[in-house]
Parts: sequence; C-alpha cells; structure tokens
Amino acid sequence: MKGHQVTIKDIAKMLHISPSTVSRALKDHPDINPQTKKNVQELAQKMNYKPNKVALSLLQQESKIIGVIIPEIIHHFFSTVISGIEKVANDAGYHIIICQSNESYLKEVENVQALLSSNIDGFIISMAKTTTRFEHFKNIEEVGVPIVFFDRACEEVKADKVIVDDFNGAFKATIHLIENGCKNLVHFAGPQNLTIGIERKRGFLTALKEKNQILHDYTIQYCDTFEHAQNLIPELLLKHPEIDGVFTVNDATAIGAMIAIKKLNKHIPSDIALAGFTNSFISFMTDPELTTVDQKGYEMGQNAAQLLLNRMQTYDDYDPVTTVLSTELIIRKSSVRK
Repeated sequence: MKGHQVTIKDIAKMLHISPSTVSRALKDHPDINPQTKKNVQELAQKMNYKPNKVALSLLQQESKIIGVIIPEIIHHFFSTVISGIEKVANDAGYHIIICQSNESYLKEVENVQALLSSNIDGFIISMAKTTTRFEHFKNIEEVGVPIVFFDRACEEVKADKVIVDDFNGAFKATIHLIENGCKNLVHFAGPQNLTIGIERKRGFLTALKEKNQILHDYTIQYCDTFEHAQNLIPELLLKHPEIDGVFTVNDATAIGAMIAIKKLNKHIPSDIALAGFTNSFISFMTDPELTTVDQKGYEMGQNAAQLLLNRMQTYDDYDPVTTVLSTELIIRKSSVRK
C-alpha cells in the first residue's frame, strides 16, 4: 500500500467483507457483529486509515435516507421510476431525496457531493448523458456507500444495476416498421457514451441486416431531443425524400419528429411511419398515437430499490447484480399501414 491512501474498499478486501459493512463498523453501528467491528477497527488502525472529509461526514448512524439522482425530473420515464423506488423504499422504512443533474456532468458531481454530506445510506443513479468522467462515482464506492445504477449505468464502477433489454426492444420496433412496408428507415440515435444509445442503435442495425434492408449514409442520425428532431426532419427529408420510416431513441424525439413531419404536409403512417422508445404518457396523446417500446419505469424503480436494500442489509461482499427487464412493443396508429 506504499504511496496509496488506504480506503474503506482496501480494508473490505483484506477482511473479505463488503465496503458498506466496513463503513458501518467504523460508525460503530449496533447491527454489526462486535468481532467484525473489532477486526475492522484494528485493521484500520494498523493500516493508518484516515477517512477523507466525505468519509468523516459518514461516520454516524444510518439515516434511513436514499439519494436518487436522475437526469430530468420532468421526463415521464424518470418520474415513474421514482414512484417505483419510493414505494419499495417507504415500505422498508426509508425515505428518498431526489436530485436532478439536468444532463450536466458538473451538476451530477455536485449532487453526489451534497448527498454524501447528508449522510445518506445509499444511491440510486441514472447517469447524465454528458458524463464521461467517473471519479465522483468511484468516490462513493471508496467510502463504502452502496450504489445501484438504473437505465444509464456507469460501466467503470462495479455496482448493481437495473436495465431494460434495449437491444431487443429496438430490434422488435424496427422489424415492425419493416413489416409495415418501410424500406428507407432512419434511426435517431442517442449518445454513444451511454449503453442505451449503443444498444438501441445495435438493435436497429441488426434488424435491418436480418431483413436485408439497405444501409444508407443517412440511416443513422444522432438526435435525441424534441427540439433537435423538429429541426432535423425538414433538412433530412429535403435531401432524402425517399425516407419512409423513423425509429427514435426516445418518445420525446419521436414526437418532435412527428410535429415536423406533419408541418411538411406528410401523412403518418402512410408517408412516414414512426416509432419511439419509452411508452411515456404523451405517446398515446399524439395524433396519431405513437407506437413505442415500453421501458417499464415503475418496475425498474422497484427493482433498483430492492437491489439497494439487499446490498445495504447484508454484510457479504457479493459480486454486482445486473437485472435486465424485458421490453414490450406497444403498437399504435403511427406505424400501422395494414
């Protein structure tokens, strides 16, 4: 350990217990076995362990509070996830504090620091799409606070996560569009630093290959917001009027595309068929109603909260758990030509 500041994670590794158990032992938590406390405290002293400022703020009794960080609270998907988290957490005697990053890496870092200083017992996080550095997540891990990622997971940190089968959801939606007569499809893809963006694009491209569809130079467009879709559609259709189907990475982008398509006096689905991904409440309020992939936000939130509770309530350092939820294609009028 020469030249290396000893962390809770180091002590946990040497004693073959979880970092959260070490953290609780250093807090003198009453639920920790006295011998385990003794072992942890003796080893910490022997290794000259010195808690950093964040860790010092954690040396208290558990707060019964879970910190939740999401990209956007206004997004229907994230609000349904929060409902699922809150139900399971409240039933177990925990409360939640919700922070939003507004898709900002810097804001996400601030949220992590603020919640750690508030002595929370665990994190449930969906990463901001601008996050490409992960020291703030690694800091959480080092001080022994458990994390569960959902939807947008950080692959650089060994943590439990709950995701949907993004590949299969995108594959099914694309196959559906092809089977409804689309021959020149476009995918409005998400950021490729996020697994959801990578997997939904991969599912789309795999479906095209399986159905022997032509891959054009315009087939993949990086566009994942309502506003960008509204601006991109007129430009794209002016250059490529043969486009007859659009599959988007989320519903908000699909609806932006829908509005722009209708402004061009094109009909949905006869001229251009459309499908999104989320199954947000706005997807059945559009005209025509939007075909989409159900992302099962409430179920995702419940699973994330239960994984975190399991992690917080055990003393064993078991391998990270990944829960993959199945998706469901919800077929509505925006894509059906038959």
